Amino acid sequence: MCNTSTLLVVNNSYPGPEIRVHRGDTVFVNVHNRGKYGFTIHCDWTRGSVHGAIVILPAENETYPFPTPDGEQTIILESWYNGNFKKIIDKALAAGTPPPQPDAYAINGHLGDTYGCPTDTIFRMEVDYEKTYLLRIINAAMNEQQFFTIMNHTLTVVAVDASYVRRFKTNYILISPGQTMDVLVSANRNAGQYYMATRPFSDSSVPPVDFITTGIFQYTNFVGGSNASLITLPAMNNTDAMLNFISRIRNTNVTQNPPINVPGDTDINRRVFITLAVNDLPCKNSKCVVSDGFAASLNNVSFVYPHIDVLQAYYRNIRGVFAENFPFLPPEFYDFTGNLTGVVSAVEVGTRAICVNYGDAVEIVLQSTQMGAGGSHPIHLHGYSFYWVGAGFGNFNGETDPSTYNLVDPPLMNTIDVPGTGWVAIRFFANNPGVWYMHCHLERHTSWGMSTVLIVRNGSTIETSIRPRPSTMPRCHRT
Repeated sequence: MCNTSTLLVVNNSYPGPEIRVHRGDTVFVNVHNRGKYGFTIHCDWTRGSVHGAIVILPAENETYPFPTPDGEQTIILESWYNGNFKKIIDKALAAGTPPPQPDAYAINGHLGDTYGCPTDTIFRMEVDYEKTYLLRIINAAMNEQQFFTIMNHTLTVVAVDASYVRRFKTNYILISPGQTMDVLVSANRNAGQYYMATRPFSDSSVPPVDFITTGIFQYTNFVGGSNASLITLPAMNNTDAMLNFISRIRNTNVTQNPPINVPGDTDINRRVFITLAVNDLPCKNSKCVVSDGFAASLNNVSFVYPHIDVLQAYYRNIRGVFAENFPFLPPEFYDFTGNLTGVVSAVEVGTRAICVNYGDAVEIVLQSTQMGAGGSHPIHLHGYSFYWVGAGFGNFNGETDPSTYNLVDPPLMNTIDVPGTGWVAIRFFANNPGVWYMHCHLERHTSWGMSTVLIVRNGSTIETSIRPRPSTMPRCHRT
């Protein structure tokens, strides 16, 4: 653990530099790849070290829907590996084995003081007494949901996934990979140094390593130590703590949010029911160390990344890259969250897309299964924020469960955690034409195929169609 690693980073910084803009600004970002291989700015294992925050401040003539804080701090929660992220996943995929557990967790690139390494540094946030601070918290960990707390201080949650929520107070938060939360904290305790701390949450039978990583919430001009025994966080497998937190997230009707526009029951004209599973498939390459390697799937389809991206293939009518036939129902129904003895659920590989028309009112029910090790899945949809309208344990019942939906003030999110023994329901209007990736934000599951593509077809006007490709845009390799 106590090693020095060479990492691919942005501008010689881990985490990368912060981009700060106001709502409504147009942003130009020039990216020069000086690494040894091509990669995307999102959605592969290089994001373990290639990441940073984009902070969107209120527009010049806007305010926050709460008293303006005296200061703010971005906090990025990370997984630390003693090695190159791409080499780690490439080796695991070739061998048919799961990637290793992280060697540590980090806060803003610092491992804290719990790992016993002589060169470890700890992140410090300096605060003034009786001042209030806005924490912009990002979970950039690879495969771990995280609890986070500041000892002896109350956290007030004000936003989730860049959408304001009804404010509520809590001693801790739970944040999934790919998710963001805005939290207010007041420095109203006796002057001193207080631990901030993070540890993983898991309801899987194969949990992550249970490390606690620390930072310091330090009052100005105080000199003294902190006591590690004072750290209090929910246990890693505390599902009650998970439920108690996420059940309090509600939308709020403030002018800084878009007006609440939840598709009603009679609006829905496209329903998709998706099961999430970890599977196995024959491992056929020469580096395999097992006969069956790991796979993951949505409705028993394990996603295959094509050589030509689906966006280009769709809008340039390139045949043979993907199919528009993702199943809108599971191929078979069984007790998804119960005893799977005797259940054999075959998985196939392919690049199959969910296709909807512009303006469709869409409901997607995401159902966890106990296939593999079970456990929660944070599902992220690009290009959209959606309303989280329902959740429950056990198997979704299409006749009775919709009566429990919250259609009044459901939170507007882009990443939703599907509990390991339950389901969630989301709704949205398909009003952003394009090709949008939907995937589990546990990177090992995405690497194994727990993803798909949502294609929203063009509408009938220029305004309801995707913008044309710029004439000066270079073509990708092999196209």
